[in-house]
Amino acid sequence: MSQLDHKKLAVIHIVKRELDLADEDYRDMLEKAAGVRSARDLDEAGFQRLMRSFARSRHYRPSRQGLTLRQRLFIKHLAEELGWDTNNLRNFLKKYYKKERVATLSKKEASKVIIGLQQILHAQRPKPA
Repeated sequence: MSQLDHKKLAVIHIVKRELDLADEDYRDMLEKAAGVRSARDLDEAGFQRLMRSFARSRHYRPSRQGLTLRQRLFIKHLAEELGWDTNNLRNFLKKYYKKERVATLSKKEASKVIIGLQQILHAQRPKPA
């Protein structure tokens, strides 16, 4: 059984934190989805089953405003790709969306933020010669 790379392990722990799972609930989900009690013991198929389990769980719900976990994580990923810290992202949200935090975005606003961040990222990438 091949083990997961560090990036996938990091994703698992980010989702665990974002879903605010208690350690015992997290380990129960691991066991139910993949038959292991530690993410280190997952293989690729187990990782995929765990991600599907996270998405179907009672913990995976959009906020009242409709922002999904997937949108929140993707915005965070794009900000990291841009080399932005929390303050950079907060300033961007304040300037263009009049919001203080990602969690306060509506689903529609989050989609617009994602498009905007992707455009900024695309503009910063070097052009092929």
